[in-house]
Order: sequence, then C-alpha cells, then structure tokens
Amino acid sequence: MSIVRPEKVAVVDEVKAKLSSSDAAIITEYRGMTVSALAQLRISLRGVGAEYRVYKNTLARRAAREAGAEGLDELLVGPAAITFVHGDVAATAKALKEFSKTNPLLVIRGGVVANKAISAKDVEVLADLPPREVLLAQFAGLLQAPLVRTAGLLQALPRNTAYGLKALIDQKEAA
Repeated sequence: MSIVRPEKVAVVDEVKAKLSSSDAAIITEYRGMTVSALAQLRISLRGVGAEYRVYKNTLARRAAREAGAEGLDELLVGPAAITFVHGDVAATAKALKEFSKTNPLLVIRGGVVANKAISAKDVEVLADLPPREVLLAQFAGLLQAPLVRTAGLLQALPRNTAYGLKALIDQKEAA
C-alpha cells in the first residue's frame, strides 16, 4: 500500500485541468537547452496564447489518462515538456517550428488536439497552415465569389439592354 503525497496529487490535478481547458497540447523534447533558451521559448509561446511547462513524466502521464488525452503516454518519456495551447493551434505549432529552426535541441514529438493524438509530422502540417485570420478571409472569399458573379449577371441584363437601345436610337438618328 503506497501513500499518495498531496503535492503529487496537486500536480496531477493541475496538469489534468490544463489539458481539459486547453484546445491542444504539444509535447517537445528540450534535452540540452539552456535556461535562457527555454525562457525565450516561453516568451514566444506566450505571445500566441500558449504555455510551456515541464512536469514529472509519471505524473503527467497519469493526468493525461485521467483527462482522456489519448496517445500522450508514449510521448512523455525522457526530458519532455508540454505546451498547452489556448486558441490558435496552428500559430503555436508555427512558433514551435520556428524556434526549433534556430534551436535544434528543441524536438517536436507530437501531441493531442481535441483528445486525438497527432504525430510530429501532423504538428509540422499545422505549422505550415496560414494564420486563422487568413483562413477565415479565404473562406469568406469563397462564400462571396458566387454572390459577386450573380450580381454581375443581374447587372449585365439591364446594362446590355440599355446599350442595345442606345445603339438602336443612334442607328435611327443616322438614318
């Protein structure tokens, strides 16, 4: 019979709450990174609405299982950190990818989005997506295009009729 320490229970509850309230969680390996590099990473992630935290893997795995975040067990080994995403998942993935270009010691392992596991390749695909605002603008443009064409067709009928009448009047005056 093991005695559960209240500090460990508090950490499990904290991670579980953060996973439940996050839009996504991305796991990275930070082996060999300096404290100042980690501080820079935290600052850049804070700018896109994400939080970068390091927990004991055993406690984080237990919290992930309790939160229903499938697929994190195999990612939480060795020096692993969790990026809790609040908001735009693609912007956070892009920030992690950009940071890993200048700091190759940061390795993206994968994560979970909507309680579904994603691989490191999936995170890279997310990073390559345009920002949310651009996607919304493109979607709005797709919705607007048929309406603009329809309005153009509706305007063309009276305009062409007016041109035809003008040409007919000009022809009658010339004769």
